[in-house]
Amino acid sequence: MSLSDTWLKANNGKTRLKAEEKADRDGLSVRLSAKGRIVFQMRYRYYNKPARLDLGSYPLISLKEARIENQRLRARLEQGYDPKVVKELEKQAIVNADSIKDIFNQWYNAYCKKNKASHTEILRSFEIHILPKLGHLPAERVTLHAWLDLFEKKAQEAPATTARLLTNAKQMLKWAVKRQLISVNHLADINAKHDLQIKNNVGNRSLTHEEIRYLFLAIDKSRMAAKNKIFLNLCLFYGCRNGELRLSEKIHFDFNTMVWTVPPENHKMGHTTKKPLLRPIIPEVKLLIEEAFKLSGGGEYVFNKSGTINPMGTNSQLPLPYNIRQWLRKNEGYEMPHWSVHDLRRTARTNLSELTEPHIAEIMLGHKLPGQWQVYDHYDYLKEQAAAYSKWWSRMTSIGTIQITGSLV
Repeated sequence: MSLSDTWLKANNGKTRLKAEEKADRDGLSVRLSAKGRIVFQMRYRYYNKPARLDLGSYPLISLKEARIENQRLRARLEQGYDPKVVKELEKQAIVNADSIKDIFNQWYNAYCKKNKASHTEILRSFEIHILPKLGHLPAERVTLHAWLDLFEKKAQEAPATTARLLTNAKQMLKWAVKRQLISVNHLADINAKHDLQIKNNVGNRSLTHEEIRYLFLAIDKSRMAAKNKIFLNLCLFYGCRNGELRLSEKIHFDFNTMVWTVPPENHKMGHTTKKPLLRPIIPEVKLLIEEAFKLSGGGEYVFNKSGTINPMGTNSQLPLPYNIRQWLRKNEGYEMPHWSVHDLRRTARTNLSELTEPHIAEIMLGHKLPGQWQVYDHYDYLKEQAAAYSKWWSRMTSIGTIQITGSLV
């Protein structure tokens, strides 16, 4: 007679004089110890030799689960595999499974560092938001629910950060699936807009001439750190991504050729083009850069983190616009609308539209030229860029006073 849940409940924990066995069906049976412990066993023959395999103890594994497992392993037996070996390999896979942290480290070192200019920011964001909560868990076992629980909570606090985290987590898992480190990318079909209700707000803020004048006034009069003042001035002048300036090294600025070279690893398109960005250094802005050199001390970076030789951190520039606005509100009674450092890039591009040709302005910002233009045109346009930068500098100085530490331009 086959086993039943009623029989198992009645005999579980029931002592007896000696161990006993009771058969179920399809080679499944239970072994009852003298102390009443019940263990499900699979009986089979492998290469005509009888064998037994423990499947689990009751009630930690139910009769239904034991029958399903017995059938699964018998299917593997039909394929020529020894069920004992199958179970042992599965156990080893669990023991040796890569954690989320393991997967991230492999992806970061093999792909991210080589292909993403913002790889240090990605590393930091994972260290802050993902690895403390999921890093220790086996990557194969982290469910979609666990991922969404993390992202949905984070989306309420910092939607933009969450959108970037989701993008990079999806790329990481896709990379791991291709290398068979895990079997499935649970985030493959998750969309920031539809699943996390994160709206992709395209920025449309650029500073007016009046706002630029007030910006220069605050930079001139406030007690903001001198290096931060120069940082804001250069961001506005070059219209560069702030990361390009934060990660710039002194050796990137050649005062003989008067060229600032942004290496591929420091700019957004570098991982695709494998080419540096070349920006001219006009005589007027050379003074700002030289002053930044002095303020950085003996370090290799032009803008280092206070008290260290490391580059300015990702978040170091975030409070600068707020500090400017607070100073203007308190000292000038001027309520300046919210803006970010990236809006200075948009401000520069808007003004350059009046000062140079569109393709020159796009090159100055580090954008790709359209279509086949970028394939066949390898000219650096340094002369044309310098002319446009000179006009932009003249406009900036006509709007307000640009400060260099200890002196005014």
